[in-house]
Amino acid sequence: MTSDVLTFVDGPIGRIGLNRPKAIHALTTPMCVAVLDALETWRGDDGVRAIIIDHAEGRGFCAGGDIRMLADSGAKDGVEAREFFHTEYRMNHRLFTYAKDTVAFMDGITMGGGVGISQPCRYRVATENAKFAMPETGIGLFPDVGGGWYLSRLPGRIGQYLALTGHRLDGAETFALGLASHYMPASQVEEAKARITADPTAIAETLAALSTEPGRAALIEHRAEIDRLFASDALEDVFAALEADGSDFAATTLATLRTKSPQTMKVSLRLLRDGKGMASFADEMRQEYAVGARVVQRHDFLEGVRAVIVDKDNAPKWDPATPEGVSDHVIDQIFAPLPDHEAWTPA
Repeated sequence: MTSDVLTFVDGPIGRIGLNRPKAIHALTTPMCVAVLDALETWRGDDGVRAIIIDHAEGRGFCAGGDIRMLADSGAKDGVEAREFFHTEYRMNHRLFTYAKDTVAFMDGITMGGGVGISQPCRYRVATENAKFAMPETGIGLFPDVGGGWYLSRLPGRIGQYLALTGHRLDGAETFALGLASHYMPASQVEEAKARITADPTAIAETLAALSTEPGRAALIEHRAEIDRLFASDALEDVFAALEADGSDFAATTLATLRTKSPQTMKVSLRLLRDGKGMASFADEMRQEYAVGARVVQRHDFLEGVRAVIVDKDNAPKWDPATPEGVSDHVIDQIFAPLPDHEAWTPA
């Protein structure tokens, strides 16, 4: 166990509390190992009936992964970065296939790695504090941890919109899209945990009883525009559609996309296209690992981290700088399966 993750048994409940508040609980390899170990221990423990995943303190559930470590590793041999992805994806897959009920409380920032922990859970609770996003294209990455699976299964082309823009969903929008199974005020979260601990056989009933009407889901009002403007899996077509459209929404969206990595936007579109047809979540993780192992050592990721996290000038110089400059051949290379001895495998 690492102090960055608090794992303990509370009556019939296994508790996992992310506990790295200064980093908004961003995941490290030891944190993923701690979660995996706890899940494995509780899997065969008949006394543990369900699992609650939350964060110990601070303004977010989980802001992602240890990006600076990934960039430092990617600039060298990439070994540490691949170890992190391999372990994190095993944790994601273990949660996805876990037999016992799992409940994630997304009370605050839930991005990247936080999406990977929350989305496999049977119950996913959002509050008014939720800020749900996969903003990876802004640092030359792509929506991993199962993003190709989850986003490709959203209504229409909203998944493609979220993957490319990194748009932040509020709690109401997260619930409206089914990314949260329930919505409740943050003031009710502790009551929900207490009731689940008192009766783990009635989780659905408990969450339903404490849920409230989330209010307006603003993004859903743009559903028709998103479906039309993001209809193509070719990034050049998306840009052309946005440029030809006269709406404020299209202009704002185009301005956003022009700040993102063209290469990893193309990676993201390919990921969602492939992900929709994946036979299993393990297949998705295997592909994402191969892609991640390569992208983490490419120019755009190292440059994105420099611009956004290290120097904070927010002026990354992407290479190639335009969608047209990113060839199909490069994307095919990024997506090529790894040799069996290097490939991702479930725990």
